[in-house]
Amino acid sequence: MMNFVVKTLANAGALGVAIWLLQDITLTGESTGKKALTLILVALVFGLVNFLVKPIVKLLTLPLFILTLGLITLVVNALMLLLTSWLAEQFNLSFHVEGFWTAVLGGLIISVVSWALNVVLPDGD
Repeated sequence: MMNFVVKTLANAGALGVAIWLLQDITLTGESTGKKALTLILVALVFGLVNFLVKPIVKLLTLPLFILTLGLITLVVNALMLLLTSWLAEQFNLSFHVEGFWTAVLGGLIISVVSWALNVVLPDGD
């Protein structure tokens, strides 16, 4: 359970950094509390997308992973971020990613920040 909380907080922090750095990734809300709650909910959606959908996509694109020496990971991460944005709209969460190239850059930022936070934050159940 603790590992789930840590990963969700790391995702929320990474998403927050991407929102802060890129103007085409937006999170809106009336108050700071609502923005924080929305960010946590988006982090949960993002975690579920990465847990359920990403392994299937990676398996289906395995030949591309081999052919591009793993660079297709940037595209897969961008697609997961775009899927998260679409799902957030379906759940009326005020999170939006504008465009594929913004998603590529956002996915790169989220990957680096999430990795760094997972190194720093405690890990264990």
